[in-house]
Amino acid sequence: MSEEKPAREPIAEDARIDALEARLKAANEREEERTKPKVKGADANYRSGNRVLADLLGGIFGGMVIGWAFDALVGTLPWGLLVGLFLGIGVAFRNIIRAADTRPDDPEAGS
Repeated sequence: MSEEKPAREPIAEDARIDALEARLKAANEREEERTKPKVKGADANYRSGNRVLADLLGGIFGGMVIGWAFDALVGTLPWGLLVGLFLGIGVAFRNIIRAADTRPDDPEAGS
């Protein structure tokens, strides 16, 4: 009796199953790499707020300085300053709106 084979043989490991498990493990690792947060250090909202503040202040002060310099050269004291101020505000708002419209996953974000 010891020489009889059992009715069912144990199933041998299949190379296809091993290959499938390896591919599944690699796909899971790629998915975790893809979905993990990309921001390290400062929070993305904090950086976005700092960018908006810098655009707003830079546009206003830059327009004022350019307008004041134009007034100093030409001699039209308040008008160049006011026009430069309003142009600076317009440029600042344009930059803020452009920054708000771009999405990190948008392939055309930098265009």
